[in-house]
Amino acid sequence: MRTGSSMLKSLFGIKRKLAIILCMSLILGTVMLSGCGNETVTSEPAVSPPTAGQTEEQPADTPADTDASTDTSAEKEDADADAGDADTGDSETEDKEEVSSEPDNKMSDGITIPEIKQPKLNVPDSDAMAFVNAMGIGYNLGNTFDAYIDPLPGDELSAETCWQNPKTTQQMIKDIHAYGYDTIRIPVSWHNHVDDDINISAQWLDRVNEVVDWAIDEDMYVIINIHHDNHEEAKGLYPDKAHLDHSKKYVGRIWEQLSERFKDYDDHLIFESMNEPRLVGTDHEWDFAASYGDCREAVECINELNQVFVDTVRASGGNNASRYLMVPGYAASMDGGTNPFFEFPVDADGNESKIILSIHAYTPYNFALEYPGVSDFDIDNKDRTTDINSFMNKLYMDYVTQGIPVVIGEFGSRDKNGNLQDRVNYSAYYAAMSRARNIPCVLWDNNLFSGEGELFGVYDRKNPDDSLTDIIYALMEYK
Repeated sequence: MRTGSSMLKSLFGIKRKLAIILCMSLILGTVMLSGCGNETVTSEPAVSPPTAGQTEEQPADTPADTDASTDTSAEKEDADADAGDADTGDSETEDKEEVSSEPDNKMSDGITIPEIKQPKLNVPDSDAMAFVNAMGIGYNLGNTFDAYIDPLPGDELSAETCWQNPKTTQQMIKDIHAYGYDTIRIPVSWHNHVDDDINISAQWLDRVNEVVDWAIDEDMYVIINIHHDNHEEAKGLYPDKAHLDHSKKYVGRIWEQLSERFKDYDDHLIFESMNEPRLVGTDHEWDFAASYGDCREAVECINELNQVFVDTVRASGGNNASRYLMVPGYAASMDGGTNPFFEFPVDADGNESKIILSIHAYTPYNFALEYPGVSDFDIDNKDRTTDINSFMNKLYMDYVTQGIPVVIGEFGSRDKNGNLQDRVNYSAYYAAMSRARNIPCVLWDNNLFSGEGELFGVYDRKNPDDSLTDIIYALMEYK
């Protein structure tokens, strides 16, 4: 039994220990808090694998562009937008078990990924915004199921390789995912694979389904569409009044069958109504002009075709009742999707922001697509970055801030005499700007690396070891 004196000493000792523990806890808490700040989308210049980087926080009133002085009203509005907390992103390539699908994680000699400081902008807190954010960076399986010859000679399945690309394999899909792509767009042309009543050939649909399943098995988001069926010879769709009745029948029948085939697939499968609907063969095929009557008529027809698409898919039931759908404006262009005549289709009751605007933007045109155009791209050169800033700011202000999701379904830059560093610069900048605005972007890759055509090849499907992995790493750095 303790005496009063010993008990006091014991109590004093306990208090001293508690005081020491409390002080240590306060010190550790202070150290931990000093390392916990807001993150931004930035990366140090990289010479290694595509892991997302970090940068210091920028104030909320900082212009949301590297090119902050661009004099456009959209960018001035964007400059006042609050910069939200940024994700550092995840590189899925590092944890893969299949060695055969792993990228080598090496940059080419002398090629570096530029450092880009771009705060992530605030977006509405909604399921739709979370959905498109998860789509990340995507890949187009170009010049494959969209390839066609009118009329198609021989076996209809030969269409997949009729533009000189190899037959798609499951390993290709595994490779694409291993590089870090979260989304794959599989463009499909149907007009050579339907009968007079627009019934899709079973073997063609089965083959498309097979590749879709390979991507779904990789837990990727998959986009399928109606692609090169927008020319008169295809007898598919054409957005003018003279062809409207048949176009509505064609779009309706194709999506009726696709909806039935895929209605039990979950939200990883996304339907896109049409690819770049436009007045093929006219002076305004790629140049939307609101003052031109035929262009306005085309937009009205596109509005109707998009509505037929939505109504058809929703009526099929299953998961299609609430599936995310993508719709383009005229030519899937910025002007086509932001002109006052373009209307979003009306969705079924209960669906909130389940329709996504589809935009294609090979911007700036003189670098990305025009040939010879210009072959250099420097992230500090406003002549190269202004157009990217401007159109992304407009998409952000007109759609994203209003809770309407946007996907850039095609972008990229063609090779111009081996300008690899410039393409790396472009890819990094484009990805950083789009992802900061919560807009997924899907790289166009037609597997062309040489010759006279549009050389958008990046992942070499014939010789994977020859792939332009520097471009892929630049994209993933800012995913």
